[in-house]
Amino acid sequence: MRITAAINRLTYDDLPQVRALFGELLGVEMGEDFALIPPFYATGGANTRVGRKVFINQNCTFYDLGGIEIGDEVLIGPNVSLITSGHPLDPARRREGVVAKPISIGSNVWIAAGATVIGGVTVGENAVIAAGAVVTRDVFPGMLVAGNPARTVRPVAAG
Repeated sequence: MRITAAINRLTYDDLPQVRALFGELLGVEMGEDFALIPPFYATGGANTRVGRKVFINQNCTFYDLGGIEIGDEVLIGPNVSLITSGHPLDPARRREGVVAKPISIGSNVWIAAGATVIGGVTVGENAVIAAGAVVTRDVFPGMLVAGNPARTVRPVAAG
């Protein structure tokens, strides 16, 4: 929380400092091809892996207890949430603890504004998640998904 608070005091013009702090959060050095626009929110960082040429727009939330893997050349729009953890559905067990499952995002994926991806989901390479979608199931490579819950709309056009 200390690191995300420090990131959130910066602006896009402070990109080298944003990179340095985000790298500190993840425990790795971020390349110059990484960009993030604050604010950014996270429950950790140690369980997040980010590939090359990744762009994360403002006001995103990453809950990485279950692990978040982001491939190369991924675009993440504003207000996107990647949430790997939740609670048991059974009311008698709900306060017993947290259940966590990983999120895996393939290379060259675009996650549009306001989308939410839930733990246990794999997003295949070249896929697009439409604005406002709530992704609760795997997304096949090269497909566009939309809605709540997200459903496959069509293949992403090449070119």
